[in-house]
Amino acid sequence: MSIRFAHFLSVVCHPLLMPTWLFGVLLFQVPSVLGMDAFSNSLRLSLLILIFVGTFMVPSLLIYYLVRVGYVRNLELTNLQDRRLPYFMTAIIYFFVAYLFMFRMQLVSTLAPEIGLLIGSIALSILLVGVISLTWQISAHGVGIGGVLGALASIMLKFGITELFAPLTLLVLLTGFISSARLKLNAHTPVQVSAGLTLGLSISLLTVYWFM
Repeated sequence: MSIRFAHFLSVVCHPLLMPTWLFGVLLFQVPSVLGMDAFSNSLRLSLLILIFVGTFMVPSLLIYYLVRVGYVRNLELTNLQDRRLPYFMTAIIYFFVAYLFMFRMQLVSTLAPEIGLLIGSIALSILLVGVISLTWQISAHGVGIGGVLGALASIMLKFGITELFAPLTLLVLLTGFISSARLKLNAHTPVQVSAGLTLGLSISLLTVYWFM
């Protein structure tokens, strides 16, 4: 794997983009899981854009601001000390977005409470990354891709949805590529990547099996 391709994968599969990829698959591949199958594609796309804004754009602008004021050295958050405040603040944003989807947006909260639930579980993952980053640099990319993998796998197994088999197979391959990319860039050790994958998988699996 080339350095350029490793950088490309790290950007395309950035942890903050994982909720968008996850809900993109759920809303357009298996919308019945979220109770959204009766809604038009345009409405589902609008919902996905809203998720993208709340889970990617807002946290990204926050991190960019922290870089501009000099609190964080770079957008990649390569330094352990740089990771703490951005992750804690991102977790707060995600919890707020989950709250909006679960309690304030009446149509969505009534028909698809699973959206807020899944975003809440992602917020918990980010919070744990922040806590772990107080002493150790766990792979956030591993947590992100592991969370998506665990969510789709558990949904497919729990509800017997065979339509998720192809996306899940591609995701398993992508997980391997992402893990290799982070190692190629010397961003993490194998233990840090494995720990990230385990954390993301565990939280998403437990969320689906206990609450969905």
